[in-house]
Amino acid sequence: MRPRERREIGQNDLFKARLDQIVDMNHPLAKLARAIDWGFLEKSFGEVYRDGPGQPPLPTRLMAGISILKHMHDLSDEVLCERWVENPYYQLFCGEEFFCHKLPFDRSSMTRWRQRMGEDKLVALLQESLATATRAGAAKPADFTKIIVDTTVQPKAVAYPTDARLMHRARERLVRLAKKHGVTLRQSYARIGKFALIQQQRYAHAKQFKRAKRALKTLKTQLGRVIRDISRKIRAHAPLEEAFAKELMLARRVHAQNKNLRRVRGAPEGADLRVFSLHAPEVECIGKGKAHMPYEFGVKVSVATTLAHSKGGQFIVHAKALPGKPYDGHTLGSVLPEIERIVGTAIQRVIADAGYKGHNALPQHRFKVYTAGQKRRMTNAIKRAMRRRSAIEPVIGHAKAEHRMGRNYLAGQVGDAINAVLAAAGYNFRRLLAWFTLLLSAIWMAVAATSRSEAVALAS
Repeated sequence: MRPRERREIGQNDLFKARLDQIVDMNHPLAKLARAIDWGFLEKSFGEVYRDGPGQPPLPTRLMAGISILKHMHDLSDEVLCERWVENPYYQLFCGEEFFCHKLPFDRSSMTRWRQRMGEDKLVALLQESLATATRAGAAKPADFTKIIVDTTVQPKAVAYPTDARLMHRARERLVRLAKKHGVTLRQSYARIGKFALIQQQRYAHAKQFKRAKRALKTLKTQLGRVIRDISRKIRAHAPLEEAFAKELMLARRVHAQNKNLRRVRGAPEGADLRVFSLHAPEVECIGKGKAHMPYEFGVKVSVATTLAHSKGGQFIVHAKALPGKPYDGHTLGSVLPEIERIVGTAIQRVIADAGYKGHNALPQHRFKVYTAGQKRRMTNAIKRAMRRRSAIEPVIGHAKAEHRMGRNYLAGQVGDAINAVLAAAGYNFRRLLAWFTLLLSAIWMAVAATSRSEAVALAS
């Protein structure tokens, strides 16, 4: 069933206060709420639902609004729920007419709504942020025809993987699953396994690597015994084999210390089969060549920003998670058509770093891409544009530090894709919020200057 969208009725209530009467309608968040085309979002997200019987979903403006607020202000779901009840501007932004003293939604509703929309539909938030910037005068349509492209890593919310911790954790998960399904183990190693992990960590910290290696061998032996014990006792029991299949597969890979792994059925050729997290096996190890952080654990993300610095700042025009650790240059074939679909115009120029050499851009884009170190077709205008390439770095830094791209808490590969898009949309809406704040300051300064001039004229 389709959601029942809210419409302003403009009526008063004897026992409730209207939000437009108790808040400042010139507040930047109130201005941003009026500038967004909520009808476009209702149409885009409404395509997911079908007409039929059942309880209607929550209104689109409410769910889209709290998703924008979450990533615009870097809030967790729990903190957002607390602030939404306290903050009348948040409620006004989400389409409420009267102040609410209780949440009209459950915290888990946010998770289910994100999963239902998926990456394909949530791109509408990024698209609307760019359209709002154009309507508000913060950017011009021509700004979106010249872009900078780069990749970064979106780290997952996982502990730093070590062989000892992974083996200990894999054994604990197998023991817990065996207890749940009534499989009696010969020995669980609950007590001595924890002691072996503590010893290994102490030896490694003291740089006593031979002792640490012996403690690691103990953990490996314990894990192997539990794996073999469970395998023997669930053999020829199809329901138990199905229940233990995933955990045993992960445990065996950890037990092998990610060496000589056999290809998983259905996995693409050349896929990274190593396991760096048991609760998030999709995590990949990515080395970007940084001295302070040689390896990061998460997923590669492609980010594209405007080349020119618009009036409202530099906007993100595209963000997409790229599982499988593809070569940067081999991502342009799919990224550039998506950018054109979002901005609604053809791309004239793409600036990239040296990691995009040998790119696979489509024929209509091939000669519009310029990479660092390129010699041919480098006019003076292109050379000036190349000096702007590093302007994308602070944008990525802000998206990571302030808009939840720096640590992804959403589950699975779907969560990686959703978080990247929402972080980009949150960054753009934050730019728009600053733009409306700047406009308000300019208005107040103009009013103050007029008042001073009138006072001087009256005094004279």
